[in-house]
Amino acid sequence: MRNFPTNFLWGAATAAYQVEGAAAEDGRGLSIWDTFSHTPGKTDNGDTGDVACDMYHRYPTDVALMKELGLKGFRLSISWSRLFPNGDEVREERGFAFYDNLINTLLANGITPYITLYHWDLPQALEDKGGWRNRETVAAFGRYAAAVAQHFGDRVKHYSPINEPWCVAWLGHGLGVHAPGIADRATAFKVAHHTVIAHATAVNAMREVRSDLKLGPVLNQANYPADDPTDPVQSHASDILDAVQNRWWMDAIFHGKYPEILVKEFGSEFLDVIMPGDMELAQTKNDWLGINYYFDTRVGASDAAKPVQFDNSALLGLTIDSTPVGELTDMGWPITPAGLTTMLTRWKHELGDRLPQIFITENGCAYPDGPDASGKIDDQRRISYLDKHLNAILDSIAAGVDVGGYFQWSLLDNFEWSLGYQKRFGIIHVNYETQVRTPKESAKWYANVIASNEL
Repeated sequence: MRNFPTNFLWGAATAAYQVEGAAAEDGRGLSIWDTFSHTPGKTDNGDTGDVACDMYHRYPTDVALMKELGLKGFRLSISWSRLFPNGDEVREERGFAFYDNLINTLLANGITPYITLYHWDLPQALEDKGGWRNRETVAAFGRYAAAVAQHFGDRVKHYSPINEPWCVAWLGHGLGVHAPGIADRATAFKVAHHTVIAHATAVNAMREVRSDLKLGPVLNQANYPADDPTDPVQSHASDILDAVQNRWWMDAIFHGKYPEILVKEFGSEFLDVIMPGDMELAQTKNDWLGINYYFDTRVGASDAAKPVQFDNSALLGLTIDSTPVGELTDMGWPITPAGLTTMLTRWKHELGDRLPQIFITENGCAYPDGPDASGKIDDQRRISYLDKHLNAILDSIAAGVDVGGYFQWSLLDNFEWSLGYQKRFGIIHVNYETQVRTPKESAKWYANVIASNEL
């Protein structure tokens, strides 16, 4: 048996547009994901988040399931357009009331909320004015963050401003496979900078309202190991991809600069949006660091890019083969748990005492397992995946990394963005026709891990 630290926080995660549904109820405004998912050809089967898991109406059932699993934390996001339908300062009190009810129910069941302010669902009214390409959105985000701190900060202490800014920039504005669907490399770099500034702006705005909040970024990270590190083409590609996904945000937050390799090769595409004082602002202190980890991407030799899903290597002018090898999840992603240990120990080595406590804010896998004749959902592959990654966290802790908790992705099967309802990440199965929830065997396994605090 391997034990976790005494106060290790065990949680699970969701995101507003993926689970809430009630897209047009109680004054909620349109978001870019409403627009994107309703645009023909943008999502598999034309799926939308209009109903999703209907958590807006069914949250008491979902919180009861969380308590049954023994969850100590629940990571959720707030729909910006549910609180401020047009992204301005006009409030929708019914939206505030929904999150009041959800938060109070969580707390009454001994579950600590960890709130994400932005999980990709920008109010459409702001997108109409330029969205994350427009510096004005950064200011609007700061006002929204302050309002959230003012209203919920008496009960909720843990917040992250933006989930996975790499995805906001590169999937939404570089590859165009996520909302708002823009495909332009220079735009992606500019948006990436605006997410850095928006994060710091939100943190400062929230601290002005309440000094007792615990605030941190949530970054999706991955290693890019070269098949042949001595090959200059592969080595260069590995450096570029690491700089774009990992170091862009880590260097900005901890060093107040962007990676030199990106400034040298792509600076003409983004240096003009960096305003005086921006990089000082970027170093705003964080109380914790959230890392979302799913898989590493190999960098192999190739005459033409063969990217894995949502790979931006070709967009960056890199001709590599990133086709995964070995066992894959239903997303086509490789299973690389050792990479999580590599990433965590890397930051400990590079930053030392400057590295705040880390939370694994997302980790999980998609598999299509459904109920058998007896109703049992025997998702052994997910159990194996989670077990391997939890062991990787223990290896990191043994190496001196301060890991404070783990949020499994995701609590429920849900709307998987452009992939619609085809990919099931949940430890709880959702029948989308009946909305019946059925805990999978992985949920029962996870409950036992939580109860024993050990593997």
